[in-house]
Amino acid sequence: MKVNNTDFNKKNIGQTVTLNGWVSKKRDLGGLVFIDLRDRSGLIQLVVKPESNAYNTALSLKNEYVIKATGLIMLREKANPKLKTGEIEVNINDIEILNEAKELPFDLNNVTALEDTRLKYRYLDLRRDELKNNIITKHLVMQSTREYLNSQNFLEIETPILCKSTPEGARDYLVPSRVNKGSFYALPQSPQLFKQILMASGFERYYQIARCFRDEDLRADRQPEFTQIDLEMSFVNEEDVINLTEGLLASIFKKTKNMDLQLPFKRMTYEEAMEIYGSDKPDTRFELKINDITKAFLNTDFSVFKNVIANNGIINALVVKNEALNFSRKDIDNLTELVKTYKASALAFLKYNGEYTGSIAKFIDEKTGNLLKEMLHLENNDLILITAGDKKIVKTSLGALRLRLGKDLKLINKDKFNFLWITDFPMFEYSEEEGRYISCHHPFTQPSDINALDDKEHALARAYDIVLNGYEIGGGSIRIHKPDMQEKVLAALGFTKEEAYNKFGFLLDALTYGTPPHGGLALGLERLTMILSGTDNIRDVIAFPKTTSASCLMTEAPNEVSSKQLDELNIKLK
Repeated sequence: MKVNNTDFNKKNIGQTVTLNGWVSKKRDLGGLVFIDLRDRSGLIQLVVKPESNAYNTALSLKNEYVIKATGLIMLREKANPKLKTGEIEVNINDIEILNEAKELPFDLNNVTALEDTRLKYRYLDLRRDELKNNIITKHLVMQSTREYLNSQNFLEIETPILCKSTPEGARDYLVPSRVNKGSFYALPQSPQLFKQILMASGFERYYQIARCFRDEDLRADRQPEFTQIDLEMSFVNEEDVINLTEGLLASIFKKTKNMDLQLPFKRMTYEEAMEIYGSDKPDTRFELKINDITKAFLNTDFSVFKNVIANNGIINALVVKNEALNFSRKDIDNLTELVKTYKASALAFLKYNGEYTGSIAKFIDEKTGNLLKEMLHLENNDLILITAGDKKIVKTSLGALRLRLGKDLKLINKDKFNFLWITDFPMFEYSEEEGRYISCHHPFTQPSDINALDDKEHALARAYDIVLNGYEIGGGSIRIHKPDMQEKVLAALGFTKEEAYNKFGFLLDALTYGTPPHGGLALGLERLTMILSGTDNIRDVIAFPKTTSASCLMTEAPNEVSSKQLDELNIKLK
């Protein structure tokens, strides 16, 4: 049986051991050959002397050769405190080369290669400690999840991968059926309907580390296939789900980082989060809050602001403390381009130093200036960044600007883990793309007030998200468990009764047979692991990820298939 390199220390001096692994680095010092031998557990130093039977073999070794080496554990002359095995070395008398390695496309000890190159040779990149440790962290998260939920009387139950297409949200990945010509399965975007069916089936507490698939545009924290820590509970309310989730996250952090989380987590309504931070997933590791300064300009002569107020818009600002002198006009122009990507028309600025200078300083009379100073608690050398217009655009653009400034000005403490529950979400949100209201979470979320569905702009849901350091790491809701309520919600979303039963009939039928009240939540496994691992790229915590174009550079997927395969599926390409 193989032993780990790092199983050994000073207590093992004098023992003869046989080690296996990869040559991480070889150093020929003109008489002595030193080898850093690497396995999954870490490094151990081997030394081969000229009189050793292994000396000539040692001279022939190259990086990433796979070897088996036998020798005597000795005290290392100069300890290396960076290594777990840094106080010892192994005096080698025999080496067997198990496999050779050709020259690598990049140096594993000093990676400068582009990410595309590393993705193409992913099996090499995964040998590096950084990625290897990320994958191990993900393993620990999954193990901790199972241990905790098992202790809370949950059952781990698998749900189907080949499902019915029920498009409501992201695009489905479709799978053609060979047996049922012209029909398609869909890969699950989540196990949502099945876990609700399990509650109707009487299992009461379900969980699954579930694979999910969404055909959507990708970014740093998204992949087309991802994993959810999925759970559902019967006979519960919001507090039950929130408390259970906090216990689970506390268990995960204890196992992966030996950190005790302070419970309960802070909470904030969706409305408060948007008002103060311009985001429903605010990063609360730094302040820099959004300020509503509309009242300061109620009597302004500045036509832009005057028109905004007349059209029921708002004027909001960020105050960057003690930074006015550090921002040039070019810097502010760059920030203006950022807010414009969020549809803001412009970014005005003021610098305060006992008096105001800046792009709209000539419109700041004494009364307005005093109001601003009082409202924003201004001090000398403060920079005020202002947008005006539609409330949603103002809030989201300043929210994005806030994050940019937090990073650029190094306001974020990266050693912090700030959890936050966002509650009281809207039931619906307007989709510009579809020209209609859609579900803010999903159509099976219970409304706070079933009688308020007609006011789609203000209707609230019994939904909640868990946010960590500016990332939404999970979300859930209390579900609809009565058929009449579910039909009303689907009707509010524009489904006819026929359309509702065509897409969701099996769930609607299940609700008529005594489905209990239930609710749940799903945590994004990769997103949580990404934060635990200290990376901002989700590909760093997935063994074999896809690129932003949803392709695998290592396997060259997706690829073309043969005409025979297409004929069997009764498919013809355009």
